[in-house]
Amino acid sequence: MKMETKCIHEGYKPKNGEPQVVPIVQSTTYRYDSTNDIAAVFDDPTLSLIYSRFENPTVMAVEDKIAALEGGVAAMCTSSGQAASLLSILNICSAGDSFICSSEIYGGTINLFSYTFKRFGIECIFVNPSDSEEEIQSKFKDNTKCVFGETLANPAIKVLDIEKFARIAHSNNVPLIIDNTFPTPVLCRPIEFGADIVIHSTTKYMDGQAVQGGGVIVDSGNFDWTNGKFPEFTEPDESYHGVIYSKAYGKAAYIIKARMQLMRDFGCYPAAHSAFLLNLGLETLAVRMKQYCKNAQAVAEYFAKSDKIESVTYPTLATGEQKALADKYLPDGASGVISFTIKGGRDAAIRFMDNLQLATKVVHVADIRTCVLHPASATHRQLTDEQLIAAGINPALIRFSCGLENVDDIIADIEQALAKV
Repeated sequence: MKMETKCIHEGYKPKNGEPQVVPIVQSTTYRYDSTNDIAAVFDDPTLSLIYSRFENPTVMAVEDKIAALEGGVAAMCTSSGQAASLLSILNICSAGDSFICSSEIYGGTINLFSYTFKRFGIECIFVNPSDSEEEIQSKFKDNTKCVFGETLANPAIKVLDIEKFARIAHSNNVPLIIDNTFPTPVLCRPIEFGADIVIHSTTKYMDGQAVQGGGVIVDSGNFDWTNGKFPEFTEPDESYHGVIYSKAYGKAAYIIKARMQLMRDFGCYPAAHSAFLLNLGLETLAVRMKQYCKNAQAVAEYFAKSDKIESVTYPTLATGEQKALADKYLPDGASGVISFTIKGGRDAAIRFMDNLQLATKVVHVADIRTCVLHPASATHRQLTDEQLIAAGINPALIRFSCGLENVDDIIADIEQALAKV
C-alpha cells in the first residue's frame, strides 16, 4: 500500500458527470503488503496511512479542502475547537516558555491559557489588542514563542488588527496564530494579512447544523522555523526516529510535527463520519455566510434604534478604529453574531432571554438557527468580573447569533421579548 499523503484527495475526484462525494472510510486500520512497507511508513509518515488515531482518508479530504479555503499548505482536524487551540500552542511551546495573547478571546480559551497551561509550565501573557505596538512589544520575554488572537472576538465581537499583530510577532521571530472561527475563510483569510497558523472551531459556521464537534489547524507554510528560536523543528525528534521536521518536510513542518507528535500522543482526532458531516456544511458555507451577514445587519440596526438597548457591538455599525478594521478585514460582512447590552443590567438581560420564543437558548453559536446566550452566566461564568471586563464583556451583555430564519420573524421575536423587560 503506497499512498502519498498529499494525494489522498486525488482518489475522490469524480469523473465527468459523476457527483462530487467524499466517501466515509469507516476504519481504524490500514493494510500493508509487507513488513518492509510498515517499517517504511514509520520512518516517513507521508508515505502512507498509519492509524486513524491521527489520520483517516475521509478526514484528510476535508483537511485538504479547509487548507485550500484558507490558502494554507496543509491542515489537521481535531475533535474540537478547544483541542485545536491546545495543540496549536503545544506544538510550539514547552514548559518554561511563554506566549502573547489578545485579551479579547473566547472564555473557554482564556481558561485553557490562564489555568491549564499554567499547570504545564507555560505562561500566557494577555495584552489589550488596542494597545500600541510599543506597549505590546514591552510584554515580550526571551522565552516568548508565539502570539495568539481571534479575527472576530467571541463574544466581544471586536475586530483584531491582524497585520499589527503579525508585525509584532515577526519582529520577534515568532509566529502569529489566529482563530478565524466567526468570519470563516469566506469573510476573511488571515494568512493573507500575515498570520502563520489559522485555527477554527468547525463546530460553528463550518458545520452550521450543530451535528458534530470539531476543530482544525491550518499551516500557512510561510514561517521560518529555522530562525534559531525553535530547536524542536531543527533538531532530531527522539520520539520519531530522529526526524528533523524542518529538513524532512519543509513548508509543512509545523503541521506534520503536530500530527506525528501531538495527535499521536493525545489522539483527539475526529471520526470519519464527523468529517463527512463537516464536509456537507462546507459545501454550503459561502452561501450561508452571505445570509448570516444580511440578517445580522438588519437585526443590529434594529437593536441600535431600540430605547431598551444600551449599546450594540457589530463591526459594520462601529465607528473609529473598529470601523476601519471592519472595512479592512471584513469587507464582505461580519458574520451573524451580534453582542449588545440591555438597559437594566444582568436581570434585564436574563428576562429578555427567557421571553424569546423563536431564538433558542443554547450554549452554542454560529448555527442555522438563531441562538442567544448570556456569557456572564454561561460560557464565561468561570471568569472574574475583572477578567470579564478585560475580555470586553459587560455582565449585561448578550450574544445574539442570527440564524437563517426570515429576518422579519427574528425581529418580531426580539420585539415581543423586549416588551416584557
